Amino acid sequence: MAYTTQQLQELKDFYYRQLTADTVPFWFPRSFDQEYGGFLLMRDGDGSLIDDDKAVWIQGRATWLLATLYNTVEKKAEWLEGAKLGYEFLNQHCFDTDGQMFFHVSREGKPIRKRRYYFSETFYVIAAAAYAKASGDAGAAENARRVFGNCIAYSSGEKKLPPKYTGVRPAKGIGTPMIMLNTAQQLRDTIGDPRCDERIMQWIKEIETFFVKDDIRCVMEQVAPDGSIINHIDGRTLNPGHAIEGAWFILEEAKYRHQDQRLIALGCKMLDYMWERGWDTEQGGILYFRDVYGKPVQEYWQDMKFWWPHNEAIIATLSAYLLTGNSKYAEWHQMVHTYAYKRFHDTTHGEWYGYLHRDGTVAQTAKGNLFKGPFHLPRQEWFCHQLLTQYLQ
Repeated sequence: MAYTTQQLQELKDFYYRQLTADTVPFWFPRSFDQEYGGFLLMRDGDGSLIDDDKAVWIQGRATWLLATLYNTVEKKAEWLEGAKLGYEFLNQHCFDTDGQMFFHVSREGKPIRKRRYYFSETFYVIAAAAYAKASGDAGAAENARRVFGNCIAYSSGEKKLPPKYTGVRPAKGIGTPMIMLNTAQQLRDTIGDPRCDERIMQWIKEIETFFVKDDIRCVMEQVAPDGSIINHIDGRTLNPGHAIEGAWFILEEAKYRHQDQRLIALGCKMLDYMWERGWDTEQGGILYFRDVYGKPVQEYWQDMKFWWPHNEAIIATLSAYLLTGNSKYAEWHQMVHTYAYKRFHDTTHGEWYGYLHRDGTVAQTAKGNLFKGPFHLPRQEWFCHQLLTQYLQ
């Protein structure tokens, strides 16, 4: 199948309506914490609060979303005010004395948990950069670039974080080049930074060299330092949705670089490999974990359907179709779009449930917790609307 211009227009309108009339209103303004700053995002299916703790990276993601909506959709005062609430909370409460960010704080901003990676920092970078663009705050731009420099140092090993594992079985994960790639793209697109272009290509090269395995049509989640497969349970575990997310980051870079055909081929290849491994041909939807050799996966949620891989697949398949015109990607996009909006979307209260059993029934009703909040779904709807708007011009 191929999409007609009319169908693409209808999709564009659909994503805009979902974003502005369903998804964003579920979260805002009721999640604004006017007393302590930041956002109260741990919410049940009906929007009621289930916990008032705050996940730092979700605070950053929500700040990014609100500032991005202000920058690209509508100059809505509520969105800018909300972004300021988030940005100021991050600065006042979410950095430790060593400069590293916390992962989990109380409502008031008292530190509860600190993790041994720097993803909170990457989300701070994109939040501060988007807020700087929205507000004109030069200090926010300076902070975004400064913390981006820290992230580069963490990712290169120049700055050390406490190790999670011993040195017995060294490994490297695709998460580092992926998160840094997208962080740099967001920073470049909002306020600019001369470090971005070159480093983005370095991170893409790392993904291509070490994690994409053409011989077995696979994108690994982690590998040995030389790129070889670690033949143990953790080393064999794949996360199809994560690799598909990385695929659309690379496709977006291909667009930025004037339809770079090599990058288009790489992004499409990653999507192809992990769609083949991740799509559940029996029940529909994307399986959460798979083993590279088809062996049993350790995690008990391995065959569940989580919300965010479907958001990433909706973006990736649409991006691939618009860049290549290959009808296969239109078919895949329709499959994952139809499945996700039928199974995850709550037509009564808005937004999506986060967790389904393999058969597509809701496993639990929470829409916000330490890992889920206003990011993957609104980003998908916003990005697809932007993508289609550009394409149809």
